[in-house]
Amino acid sequence: MKNFNMALRSLFKKGRSNGIKILALAVGLAMGLVLVAKVCFERSYDNFYPDNERIYLVKSDLNRDGKKDSWGQVSGAIAPGMKAEVPGVEFATRYTRIGENNELIMTPEEQYLTATILLADTSFFDIFPRPLLVGDPKDVLARPGYVMISRSLAEKMGGVGNAVDKTFVRDANHGSPFTIGGVFEDIPENSHLRYDAVASLATMPEWSTTNWLGNDRYIAYVKLLPGTDPNGLAPAIRRMQERNQDMEGLKKAGVDLSYSISPLQDIHNNNKEVKDMNYMLIFMAIILISIAVLNYILVVISTLIGRAKEVAVHKCYGASGKNIFGMILSESFLHLLLSLLLAAFLIVIFKGKIEDLLSASLSALFTLPTMSILLAICVVVFAVTGFVPTWLFMRIPVATAFRSVKESKRYWKLCLLFVQFVATAYLVALLITISRQYDTMISSHPGYAYENLVYCNTRGVDPQVRDRAMAELRRLPQVKMVSCSTELPFSYPSGNNINIPGDDRDLFNIADMYFVGDNYFDLMEIPVVEGHAFRPDEANGDKIMVSRKFVDLMEKTAGWTGSIIGKGVMVSEHSKGTKVFTVCGVFDDFRIGSLKGPDTRASIFFYATPDCYNPPANILIKMNTMSSDNLAEVNRVLTETITGKVVEASVYKMDIVRQYQDDRDFRDAIMISGIVTLIIALIGLLGYTADETNRRGREIAIRKVNGATAVNILRMLSRDISYIALPALAIGVAVAYINASGWLEKFAERIHLSFFIFIGAALFVYAVIISCVLIRAWNVANENPVESIKAD
Repeated sequence: MKNFNMALRSLFKKGRSNGIKILALAVGLAMGLVLVAKVCFERSYDNFYPDNERIYLVKSDLNRDGKKDSWGQVSGAIAPGMKAEVPGVEFATRYTRIGENNELIMTPEEQYLTATILLADTSFFDIFPRPLLVGDPKDVLARPGYVMISRSLAEKMGGVGNAVDKTFVRDANHGSPFTIGGVFEDIPENSHLRYDAVASLATMPEWSTTNWLGNDRYIAYVKLLPGTDPNGLAPAIRRMQERNQDMEGLKKAGVDLSYSISPLQDIHNNNKEVKDMNYMLIFMAIILISIAVLNYILVVISTLIGRAKEVAVHKCYGASGKNIFGMILSESFLHLLLSLLLAAFLIVIFKGKIEDLLSASLSALFTLPTMSILLAICVVVFAVTGFVPTWLFMRIPVATAFRSVKESKRYWKLCLLFVQFVATAYLVALLITISRQYDTMISSHPGYAYENLVYCNTRGVDPQVRDRAMAELRRLPQVKMVSCSTELPFSYPSGNNINIPGDDRDLFNIADMYFVGDNYFDLMEIPVVEGHAFRPDEANGDKIMVSRKFVDLMEKTAGWTGSIIGKGVMVSEHSKGTKVFTVCGVFDDFRIGSLKGPDTRASIFFYATPDCYNPPANILIKMNTMSSDNLAEVNRVLTETITGKVVEASVYKMDIVRQYQDDRDFRDAIMISGIVTLIIALIGLLGYTADETNRRGREIAIRKVNGATAVNILRMLSRDISYIALPALAIGVAVAYINASGWLEKFAERIHLSFFIFIGAALFVYAVIISCVLIRAWNVANENPVESIKAD
């Protein structure tokens, strides 16, 4: 306690630089610990489910003409079939999504809310149990039209007790109400499967939930009995297929279909993008915490000379090594404690920004298991910040109290600065790379024009009402052109198989863009390279538009040569085994999805006839000029013509930018980390420069007496720091180059990594370093040498 009181009294002593030590350590710990918490959060996905190690995702594995593919969706009968026919399966369930994530729902009181809704069978909560507040999911999910909802959704509807037996409808389908039969506890944030409501799968038509082939829209999971080897299920799964699927027909079509299972926790943790992000974040955390700790030690070493006499005097008065040990360790503990309190304060102050950048709430980041890991890190930090200074102070001899001290610990300081320079160069170079790639992604041309494009989703609106709204929009002087489509290019459309009449083989799978209206290709400015686009004055119901890649694949798989215009193909979902569609035009390939995960399949379009079964719900509006006033006028027309539904036009470009929000957040995190690291490194550099000019004061004065100018002195000091700065910067940018190359691999279109950019990053950091040295040493270089010699 005595040592702790002494540490408290020493906090504000002149020359200790305690404020700088505590502040720099606090900032480094705040950022570093938050990043470690984020990695722990990512690694904890789905671990809250009981027996999660026995839960597996069922995957479809396809081998067509030697080309293998795998995806996490199956037909409706697969999950119950595995429960009934595969030994070792304790439970099996399947679900499918209905509507979009966070889509609008409406209560009878016309209260609008957002919810993500699943349709699941009665075994869903056997595999993914949640604490139940009201209702029995077995009973609720057995009744068509009934739904279990989350606590948060129930509270928005008036409370858990009042929500049961209430109804709501999806804004996209007012004709199919859902009745609330129960309430479950909210899904934690670290779940790969987030939803607000689980509705009965009995709502779906029976053929969809019991078919063995096709309609593979369902996501299926199994929970194995304890002790079951997942690798031993393949033979039983194959026998199940042979009993229930037309294996001979699949073989004739050139398809080998099988099923496999993948561990639940691998769904998120084995995702390459997640693994790469975790690696980068933990590396950044190590850098930030290490830089903060090294800066602390650097400042301690800088104050060592000033405190040497004090420690020596303590020893003269009988202080033992144990006493010195306790005194210095208490100071380090107090500094760390204050740094952690300040770090916690900073985290709370910047709560909103942290949650936005890391896409997780503080309560989800700082759980008890994570706190134990963070505590262990703090113990390591205390060991380094406590024992290194203690060891240095305990080595101070008693004679120091009676003589002038010249020891500078210069090489310690240079080593610490070297590490800080490496880290700074690494983060600055990495930031430049990430920023360039992000700018490339949001400005990259996708093969169609979207600069002045807005759209409105009118799913659930009567087609005649939608047509009337489009007609009114065309009358606006602000609007250049209007069309409609089922799919939007930045989304990921479902697929269908292509074959030709008289051939049972499935040639390849395409990205089905479904139906579009008049002038779609003109509005989107997608070039038609052969034939023509759909013509409004012609019958287009049996025509399709295909991409260049479609033409290439037909040549490879069907042997077609020459022009494809006028030739007929069959599309599985649309043809129903009989209808043949004629190719009327070929368009240039354009990007479907995003640069991070583009859909590389060939694509096709159908014309939206009045009786098409999947009407184009997206109204596309090309503006003459994009402005808030023009957008407001479009929304006014939409609201007046489409009543009883919330409709609002969205700016297409903003949705393109949102696709890369994670990358923007990552860029911002790197930028903040780089700025913090640079500031901490410069604090250490300024302290080192001050120490060097004080230590070498007589030398500098003698040089000036012998004719050296201020420029010569500044050049000498700059040269000395350059000996460690240049190698450190070279190492930092080299490591950044290696890491940036790996990070860029996930993008289909990526920037060229020119090493000149990294050299530029190193030169920028070098310029900042030299500038700080020159500014800090300017007064000494211009000081009267006589005054310096007198003072010495």
